[in-house]
Amino acid sequence: MARINPHINFNGNAEEAFTFYQSVFGGTLEKIIRFKDIPGAAFPLPAEEEDKLMHIALPIGDGSLLTGNDVPSFMGKVNENENRSKIAINAETREEAGKLYHALSEGGEIEVPLDQNTQGSSFAMFRDKYGIEWMLNYEPAQ
Repeated sequence: MARINPHINFNGNAEEAFTFYQSVFGGTLEKIIRFKDIPGAAFPLPAEEEDKLMHIALPIGDGSLLTGNDVPSFMGKVNENENRSKIAINAETREEAGKLYHALSEGGEIEVPLDQNTQGSSFAMFRDKYGIEWMLNYEPAQ
């Protein structure tokens, strides 16, 4: 079956954001490609953008992959407060849900705080300090 892996655009701080996501999820940053690594004159960029990321990947868990890049200035800016799609996470344990919630939401904006309902599941929605929106869910084993 095909896998769905989220890809996030940033305004020049993709490397910082992915280092943060690595601190939350663990793993090793992979496939780091900077704009200066692209051969040829077909993609001219100002010198100050050469070290920005064209691609970065962070494997998460068993087969998931979070990818991203910086948007070059000639393509405009990403509106970090726009109504974006959210990245959904399903935690395996209540403890993992709490850890992910506290780490990812620190410095961000909480829309729905992590709470446990009467069936024992937990849910939260928030925007992290980079403007990325997340939904976090935990469902206990039946």
